[in-house]
Amino acid sequence: MISVKNLTKYYADNLALDRVSFEVEAGDIVGFLGPNGAGKSTTMKIITCFLPPSAGRAKVAEYDIIDSPMEVRRRIGYMPENVPLYTEMRVREYLSFRAKIKDVPRKERTARIEQVMSRCWLTHVQRQTIGTLSKGYRQRVGLADAMVSDPEILILDEPTIGLDPNQVRQVRELVKELGQDHTVLVSTHILPEVEMICDRVIIINNGRIAMQDSLASLRKGSSKHVEYYLEVKGPADEVDRVLRTVEGITELSAHPVHHGGDDVAGFTFKAAREGGAAEAVAAKMVTSGWSVRELRRRERTLEDVFVEVVGRELPVSA
Repeated sequence: MISVKNLTKYYADNLALDRVSFEVEAGDIVGFLGPNGAGKSTTMKIITCFLPPSAGRAKVAEYDIIDSPMEVRRRIGYMPENVPLYTEMRVREYLSFRAKIKDVPRKERTARIEQVMSRCWLTHVQRQTIGTLSKGYRQRVGLADAMVSDPEILILDEPTIGLDPNQVRQVRELVKELGQDHTVLVSTHILPEVEMICDRVIIINNGRIAMQDSLASLRKGSSKHVEYYLEVKGPADEVDRVLRTVEGITELSAHPVHHGGDDVAGFTFKAAREGGAAEAVAAKMVTSGWSVRELRRRERTLEDVFVEVVGRELPVSA
């Protein structure tokens, strides 16, 4: 559905994108991540025909962004991070105007506007001037704008910025729902959000694709070891000594416990993915007379992957 090959972009002498290549298949919900200045928004603007590339090609629904930009635009609903709106227009008036520009057939226009206002929770402010709306409501108008022509592909740059927690949850559910019959490429700096709604993730860093894979594969990783968290009611020094006698444990370290009192000790350790180290630890704690409050496998998170790939700088919009 989206095919990007060796996409390169210079701003004067500054190389913003360096031979970026990736594919987004029909029906995918893909998270597009990277630290500040990585090239996310530049890539999105090129795919949506807002910027020309310096080199490379991109196709959207088999249409080339250089040769057939109007056909590309017809198939994309794009919501930029800073949504450009006509603030003197009312919400319904603006969406009607945008529907006309996007060639929504007249007989379908009213129904489409009603539908997107309902799905984006705008019906009750439809007669309100956009300039009087909060940032969160303006984001909703931008999302409705992206959806009004019912495009095959939605490209959303920070769709939940400015929304309150309840609205963020609603937008997450909406994006997951849209993914049932649309292809969605979404950029956000909220990593847990990506884990909740996306099937795949693409990480860009310094203008290059650093990693792309399914979330399931990224969580599992290629490591033969897995991390565990242990919380036990017993003296920390003694527990530490006993843990070091368990075969197969590596990278044992104390972990602060913020509840439970001074007699509760916390530890993290790694052990072979296939093996009985966790069971051996539990048995050692019991035979030593200590109560195990918690023993669980710590799953690899998207934040872990992000840190491994680009370092400890948190992703924010580029």
